[in-house]
Amino acid sequence: MLDLFAEAEPWQEPLAPGATILRRFALSRAAALFDGIDAVTARSPFRHMVTPGGYTMSVAMTNCGELGWATNARGYLYAPNDPLTGQPWPPMPEVFQALCHDAAVAAGYPDFRPDACLINRYAVGAKLSLHQDKDEPDLRAPIVSVSLGLPAVFQFGGLRRNDPLKRLMLEHGDVVVWGGESRLFYHGIQPLKNGEHPVAGAFRYNLTFRQAAYKE
Repeated sequence: MLDLFAEAEPWQEPLAPGATILRRFALSRAAALFDGIDAVTARSPFRHMVTPGGYTMSVAMTNCGELGWATNARGYLYAPNDPLTGQPWPPMPEVFQALCHDAAVAAGYPDFRPDACLINRYAVGAKLSLHQDKDEPDLRAPIVSVSLGLPAVFQFGGLRRNDPLKRLMLEHGDVVVWGGESRLFYHGIQPLKNGEHPVAGAFRYNLTFRQAAYKE
C-alpha cells in the first residue's frame, strides 16, 4: 500500500463531524519535515515518558514550540521547559508551522494557531492506547496530526471509550484533523508492524499540533 498512491494528488476523506483525513497532504514536504525533526531532537532528544501510574510509554516522544507536553507524578501538563534538559523547548520549525496552517485551513479551521507540537516516534510494536486529548484548556482548537514513515492503523471512536471504533490505515504524508464535535473523541494507534520505509527506516513518526494555552 505504501507506494500505491505515491503519485496521486492529495484528497480528503470525511472521518466524523468536524474531523477529516487529508490523504498525502504532507507528502511533498516530508523531506523538510524530517529535517525539522532532526533539528528539534538535536536539542530535545526522544525519550520514553512515564505516566503518573508508573507505566513507561512504548512511544518515544519529544516536543517543540512555546509549550511541551510532559508527565510527572501528579499528572500530565504543558510546560515551557524540557524537563530532560532544563532548557526551553526548541522553537517550532517554520515548515511545521506552514504545514499545520495549510492543513487546518483545508479542514475548515482557518484560525488555528498551535503553540505546541508533540513528536512521537514508533518502533515496531509501539502503540498508543485509546485516549482523549483533554489536557488543553481551550477545546475549541482542533488537533492536527501528521503521519510520516511506516503505515499504522489509526483507531477513532466516540466520546465514550467503548463506542464503536473506525480503524483506518494512515500512511506516509497523511494528515488527520479533528475538532468541533469530534474534539474529545477517543483515538489511538495499534501496535506498529514490522517494515522498512525508504526514509524513516523501521519507524513511524507523528507530529501532533495543539493549542496548549488558552487564547481569547
